[in-house]
Formats: sequence, C-alpha cells, structure tokens
Amino acid sequence: MTFTPGTSQAPPTGDAAPAAFEAALRMPRLGEPAIPFRVRTTMGERSLADYRGRWLLLFSHPADFTPVCTSEFIAFARAHDRFRALGCELLGLSVDSLFAHLAWVRSIEAGFGVAIPFPIAEDISMAMARAYGMIHPGDASTATVRGSFLIDPAGTIRMLAYYPMTTGRSVEELLRTLAALQESDASGASTPADWQPGEESVLPPPLTVQEAADRKAGGAPAWYYQPQSGTRR
Repeated sequence: MTFTPGTSQAPPTGDAAPAAFEAALRMPRLGEPAIPFRVRTTMGERSLADYRGRWLLLFSHPADFTPVCTSEFIAFARAHDRFRALGCELLGLSVDSLFAHLAWVRSIEAGFGVAIPFPIAEDISMAMARAYGMIHPGDASTATVRGSFLIDPAGTIRMLAYYPMTTGRSVEELLRTLAALQESDASGASTPADWQPGEESVLPPPLTVQEAADRKAGGAPAWYYQPQSGTRR
C-alpha cells in the first residue's frame, strides 16, 4: 500500500477490518521492504521510488520550532555532505504542515546561519507516521517520536531506531551505522562494537569443528572470533 499523507482514506469494513487493524498496529521490521509513500516536502513531491538505487535515511521529529528538533536538524544539515559521500539521501518528516516546515527552515537559517539542504515532508493525516510506527498506539500525543530508518538501495529496511521526544539523536552514530552496513555488504563480515571505517571487521562464527580448529590454529584470539581487515577507509 502506498501512503499519501494529506489524503483521506476510508476505514476498512467487513472482513477486512480485523486484518487492517492488525496491520495498523504492526511496527516496521528489519529486513522487510520499506512501505511505499508519496509526500509533499519543502523541495517538492518525493516518493520511495525516487530513492531507488541509493540509500535513504528517513527520520521523523516530534514538532517544528522546538529546541531538540532544531538541534538535530542543524546537526543533520552539517553532516549532509558526509551522508551524500556514502550515497545516502536524507528525508525528514513530522505531522506539521508544509507551511510550518517552510517557516521553520527559514527561521533556522536566519537564527543559526544554517540552511537545511534536504527535504522535510508533511504528514498532516498521520498516515505515514502510523505506517512506520512513528506514532505509537499507546501514546496519547499525536507528535511523532524520533524514528530513524536506514533504507538500502533495494528498498529494504536495514536499520531502525526510536528515540523519545526528550532525547536528541546522535548523527555520528547514524553515519557509523550506515558505513557499517555498507562494510558488511561489501565484505560479508560483521562490525564489532564501536567499529569505525578503516578498522577491522569480524568474520561470522565457524560452522564446523574443522573450521573452528583452523581459525584457532591461525592465531585467532578465540575460535569464534576472527578479525579481518576492513574494506572501507
């Protein structure tokens, strides 16, 4: 289903209602296709299909003209070129109107000297926010949580994270995670805790007794832990 925020959708009835209700409560999952969308943004219409072949960081924020969200957008703007260097586009979203977004980005540039170089989508109907779990069913507020979704060039959700409204995200961690996913795709290895580009990755654990013995004999610190040189610098 493609969600087009700003349009009305009739509630399901009859036999379709229970399945639709269950789908509405279901959160996105890692490894699943991202839900298609088409939205109005501060830079024109955008759809999921527009990002095919590139990485996309889709992220929601609770509200325009708020301090934590402003700090995040300034941080994303300053890191924009670094995301682009990794083949990743940025797309922000909240349930505020397009006109509120336009006023906010102008205010950020006037007050902080930072231009927002990526689009911000409106979602007045909250259709996309609900589909992506940005508004949690048990929350009395209609403000979106700080949801972050890394979607790969094939349209698959590869990372998702939710932060509470009071806690700003780490843009550095999102960049690190993006680079780590690309490292794993390129090498087939995994990245250990606090990994940074250029550091060693680790091979998947051995699947046979002989492979475990070979790794230990080859100098691995443990039969299940085999570092290897990274591919990204």
